[in-house]
Amino acid sequence: MKITWYGHACFKLEFQSGSVVLDPYSEGSVPGLSLPPLEADIVLCSHGHADHGAAETVKLTGRTPALRVERLDAWHDEVKGEKRGANTIHIIEGDGLRAAHLGDLGHELTPGQIGAIGRLDALMIPVGGYYTIDAAAAKRTADAIGATVTIPMHYRGDGFGYEVLTPVSDFAALCDNVEYAESSIVLKSGGSRKTIVFKLVK
Repeated sequence: MKITWYGHACFKLEFQSGSVVLDPYSEGSVPGLSLPPLEADIVLCSHGHADHGAAETVKLTGRTPALRVERLDAWHDEVKGEKRGANTIHIIEGDGLRAAHLGDLGHELTPGQIGAIGRLDALMIPVGGYYTIDAAAAKRTADAIGATVTIPMHYRGDGFGYEVLTPVSDFAALCDNVEYAESSIVLKSGGSRKTIVFKLVK
């Protein structure tokens, strides 16, 4: 499974059995970021806000991928959507590997939700606070899920992101085994637990 980060909460996952883009953002919706042309078999959006729901920006291949996609209902805030509405967690399985994208998760997950997510090879989790859970809540959530690789997203970076968000360093400082990578990694099954922080290539 190849995972590529395009800034904010947008990722492309590439399996031998198919490809998916998650949470593409519209032009001008995220300060300092511009999405390059993307193509995938399917597009998944956690909710309809412009910085997550620009499915029309991704060109579809027309192929039917051999991927399993599960959806888990959650909220964009801590008051069951009263502030910002609903949020969908997507769990994608292909080639024997499982990844979950938590979207704009605004609350800590219940034991039932954590159980529904199940075993993960990769977890993409928001860490910047304000619109989502903050670094401390993200760390507790990541620990509860126990993915082999945890990838932080939705934070303020050098020259990009919303000013109200905290930097990824706040989350990384809470984690024990942190590695830094270019904008893509290739994961295989197994290995020790770690956090991978991507470098944004613009």
